[in-house]
Amino acid sequence: MGSKKATHLEAYTPLQAERYERKCLVEELTLSQLQVLVKRHPRLFYAPYPPRYVNSLYLDTADMENYYANVSGDSDRRKVRLRWYGEIFGELAKPVLEIKIKQGLVGMKQAYPFADLTLDPFFCDRPFQHAVANSELPDLLRWDLRNLQLVLLNRYYRHYYVSRDGCFRVTLDSNLTFYKVNGAFGNSFLHHQESPSQVILELKYMREQESFADRVISFFPFRVTRSSKYVQGVERVYF
Repeated sequence: MGSKKATHLEAYTPLQAERYERKCLVEELTLSQLQVLVKRHPRLFYAPYPPRYVNSLYLDTADMENYYANVSGDSDRRKVRLRWYGEIFGELAKPVLEIKIKQGLVGMKQAYPFADLTLDPFFCDRPFQHAVANSELPDLLRWDLRNLQLVLLNRYYRHYYVSRDGCFRVTLDSNLTFYKVNGAFGNSFLHHQESPSQVILELKYMREQESFADRVISFFPFRVTRSSKYVQGVERVYF
């Protein structure tokens, strides 16, 4: 099932360069302690720009196919989300529709500018699909979105770091918050869960750096794990 989705999505537009990702779910150290650890790395990581809030609105099929593909660890899987930065509610700031495809450890992403949209008590599938109709999207993608529904709203605070040679990136995500989204009716966004003690450390790099990645990630005394914000959010607000 996952393989068919990836092939289906490749018809939209050329994929961005393949990227590897390794994640660590950290609860032993605080965000401040992790920042010190990153800055002490032999690769000389530095912050290229200030941290910011990241907001993601996830969509899935009625049978939650994307969720179950991620839970079961399918080699080919995808996530469909709308992403924007800054304030979470009200008029969204330059939202971007992202199709994130994972094939094993390799991640690829497609991104499309999205029409204006407002998150308020009236937000549900109808205004979202109206925005889809007003967005400049490939016909195949537009048709695919008609079969998806709103599932989860996620928000976190992200710090960015880049190695001095530019080959590796590290992000630290904290203050994770998850909101259940009702696609059929309006949303008050009152039902939510927070993870104040968790920080997700993620190492990102291009395929050609794979042979050096073990040494880079081994500096951090944490276990690499499959940590999906979408999976964690669904399990927190639905189960």
